Amino acid sequence: MTQDLDIARIAALVGEPARAAMLLALDDGRALPAGELAACAAVSAPTASGHLGAMRDAGLLEVVQQGRHRYYRLASAQVAALLESLMLVAAQNPARVATSRVDPLLQAGRTCYSHLAGRLGVALCDALIARDGLCIDDDIARFSPSGIHMLEDFGLDVHVLRRQPVSKTCIDWSERRHHLSSPVGAAIYRRCLQLGWVRHHLDSRAVSITKAGTKGFQSTFGLAM
Repeated sequence: MTQDLDIARIAALVGEPARAAMLLALDDGRALPAGELAACAAVSAPTASGHLGAMRDAGLLEVVQQGRHRYYRLASAQVAALLESLMLVAAQNPARVATSRVDPLLQAGRTCYSHLAGRLGVALCDALIARDGLCIDDDIARFSPSGIHMLEDFGLDVHVLRRQPVSKTCIDWSERRHHLSSPVGAAIYRRCLQLGWVRHHLDSRAVSITKAGTKGFQSTFGLAM
């Protein structure tokens, strides 16, 4: 029965502003210490500790222990998807849009748990569609043989993709269009980092395109970013 699912408790945990700030700070897949998360939420260390404990108990966070140090990260990709869905709904609220501004750096390019989002993530997805590399059906990306070949030339291991040519997508909350998520989206992001095409901003989910990336995205995907 739906009454047995404690939706209200999860919603209350995510909906509290300080806890929401902490969760969003972890939405790029990193593990951060309690002190840094307290700063992100602008709360004291004891208050942050209480919030983190409650979210860990609810299964939203998990703790990574390294020696005497403890780091917190999102417990799963499902938690990240929950956050992205909430941001998409919030962005579609006219009252919210009228009273808030999207950080231009995050809108230009950011990480969404393990993959690229923002204008960069959407542009990559659009480029593959424009070259008949994939089509999107019910939020599932289906790759054509030419799309798989393009990704192989980019440097991805496509053995699994040849057997099952699909990947998940997300509706980008700032662009309101699809971007690729795991597993292909995550592989693309890792490859971009390896090639030095993007750099991750400190203390932010924002990513910027490097000079090498400007050339690489143009030559490989036809993107003029």
